[in-house]
Amino acid sequence: MSSTDTAWFTRDRFGLFVHWGLYSLAARHEWVQSREKLTDEQYRPYFDHFEADRYDPVAWARAAKAAGMRYVVLTTKHHDGFCLWDSDLTEFKVTNTPHGEDVVGPFAEACRAEGLKVGFYHSLIDWHHPSFPVDGTHPRRDDAEHIAATADADIADYRRYLHGQVRELLTRYGTVDYLFFDFSYAGREEWWGGKGPDDWDSKALLELVRELQPEILVNDRTGVPGDFITPEQYQPSGPMTADGVPVVWEACQTLDGSWGYDRDNLDRKSPELLIRMLVDGVSKDGNLLLNVGPTGRGEFSPEASATLAELGRWMDRHERSIRGCGPAEFTAPADCRFTQRGDRLYLHLFAWPLHHVHLPGLAGRVSYAQLLTDASEIQQVRTDPGAVAQNTRMSGQPAGTLTLRLPTRRPDTPVPVIELFLN
Repeated sequence: MSSTDTAWFTRDRFGLFVHWGLYSLAARHEWVQSREKLTDEQYRPYFDHFEADRYDPVAWARAAKAAGMRYVVLTTKHHDGFCLWDSDLTEFKVTNTPHGEDVVGPFAEACRAEGLKVGFYHSLIDWHHPSFPVDGTHPRRDDAEHIAATADADIADYRRYLHGQVRELLTRYGTVDYLFFDFSYAGREEWWGGKGPDDWDSKALLELVRELQPEILVNDRTGVPGDFITPEQYQPSGPMTADGVPVVWEACQTLDGSWGYDRDNLDRKSPELLIRMLVDGVSKDGNLLLNVGPTGRGEFSPEASATLAELGRWMDRHERSIRGCGPAEFTAPADCRFTQRGDRLYLHLFAWPLHHVHLPGLAGRVSYAQLLTDASEIQQVRTDPGAVAQNTRMSGQPAGTLTLRLPTRRPDTPVPVIELFLN
């Protein structure tokens, strides 16, 4: 990992990922061109009809901020090669569609106006570029005639294009705080002809990035170490390490299993599950980058907007158990997670127990406890460890255990939080 300052990143903890492009019109997953093996001609109708008359980056930024997010990451180019800015290096760009205007500039301005950090996603893969050699991810991977016709595709030519586009993105839009490259896949069994850091010249690419934006945070997907690592579509079982050393990490997650707008996908995660994922990540010293795929017209779907609003309602009351927090020095009981910031310990209750919760190692360590929803006191119970259970009297807990007495009714919130003030 690099020596770049990650303090803002590990403080803010929660960001919005936005996957948007031509695939949003197909509305059948962002890999639709590869999945359905569409030629450029078959994919062209989405380019010809990309109008995005509802695109409102201010609304995006405000929705992210209201949800409790503090940085936003936009797909400047996905694997299909379509660019959301007015690149000088290709005609396959948003300014040549009916939309006719750069998308990236207004996005960056809207984020900054709301006090949000600006992030760019950029695919290392490009199925549209003629010098990108066909491989197992490519839409034409089973087209022997096309493979033969493009056999002399020169990855070096594509590499110059890749570096040139990154230079454009990092010199035209002011300070860029975050860069998510996607992805290296040399040696992956499921794809023949996979490409990696030698193909991208990742060392020179990262040197270019650092030269142009010295404070930027860059992920690990160029195939060489970056500033943070990026588990995708799963929750790590604990704090993440590399060679036994803790590393900065961020789980990137979807609302429904697809990154791009997927109209008929009903596999949506509940707001409660997403809140639990956020809490779980912070308890393991990680961030959550949660994705929304806007529609082809450029707006968040009603379902995505409703989910973000629910997350925002929880964050409005419980933000201080997330922002600036990390793992605790104590072990949480079953169905709970601890986060900690200084002398404040936060107990997140994924399940609401009857009357009592027992916290090992915290006896005598807590001066005061309260529900974070309304600052109502939670009483501490002191029991004799040797006490024997009898009728309505519970037995003693192991020495060093703090017992909290909870109300019978859980607070009306997806994940209740108790704030513990440590001595």
